[in-house]
Amino acid sequence: MDDATGLYTIGQLASRTGLQARTIRFWSDNGVVPPSVRSTGGYRLYDAEAVARLDLVRTLRDLGLGLEAIQRLLARQTTLKELAETHVKALDAEIRTLRLRRAVLRTVALRDSTTEEMALMNKLARLSAQERQQIIDDFVNDAFAGVDDEEASVVAGWMRQLPLELADNPTSEQVDVWIELAELVSDESFRRKVRAMVLSGGDDNRLEFGLNIRPLVIEHAGGAVERGVAPDSPRGRAVLDRIVPADLPDDEAASLIDWLEMVADRRVERYWQLLSVLNGVPAAPAAVPAFEWLLAALQAHRPAPSP
Repeated sequence: MDDATGLYTIGQLASRTGLQARTIRFWSDNGVVPPSVRSTGGYRLYDAEAVARLDLVRTLRDLGLGLEAIQRLLARQTTLKELAETHVKALDAEIRTLRLRRAVLRTVALRDSTTEEMALMNKLARLSAQERQQIIDDFVNDAFAGVDDEEASVVAGWMRQLPLELADNPTSEQVDVWIELAELVSDESFRRKVRAMVLSGGDDNRLEFGLNIRPLVIEHAGGAVERGVAPDSPRGRAVLDRIVPADLPDDEAASLIDWLEMVADRRVERYWQLLSVLNGVPAAPAAVPAFEWLLAALQAHRPAPSP
């Protein structure tokens, strides 16, 4: 500083602040920290106010704000509060993006994915909430098209439930789950299966019957699965009789077999499990293996009568 004038040259400012002279010159050229005056030789000179302004600019730059935004602030076209709020939103978006990229890369590393799989994961994971919801809505709309039933509408609503956003810090499991769900609802055979289940829902009382025996299936058939009891064995027959009355008419047994062939689908159960994970709620224990066991036992011990 010149003791006589109280002014600083760029070199003196650099020594005082620790900033590089070219940085101060660049900010000065952009009008963020303009010189107070120029010397007779044309050199830029800065007063104490310019020094304070320089300290403010450095602080704002350290926080990641751009020069254009800083210029608006210094020109009083915006307030520091408004500038900070805007920057916080931008940082939040950047943080979410970085966390998502980290989760995708972590998943790629764990799965030893190909470049094509990595591209797919990145594309699906970066979809907006609206785009993710649209994928599920399209699937549900196709499955329930033309079905005007109150119970069906409730089920359709459940099948649409997705969180507004992926978790701020998504785990590899959450990224994997979303990718698996998107792939599942894009599978034509799965879409046809769900559509067939929806259309068969109101045909007769098989669904009600199936729901009524569900606790017995979980208890007895599920236990048989855990113990390794073969469904076509004598022990399997004894378990079957605890679930389905031995005197059940042949036509009702045949209807039950038809219903089980329709609903005992692991992919459908997986759909609900994936939704649970994405929504942060515990997934129900797998029940389809127990229903598969029941189907095999019925086919072994209560075969459909010859026409």
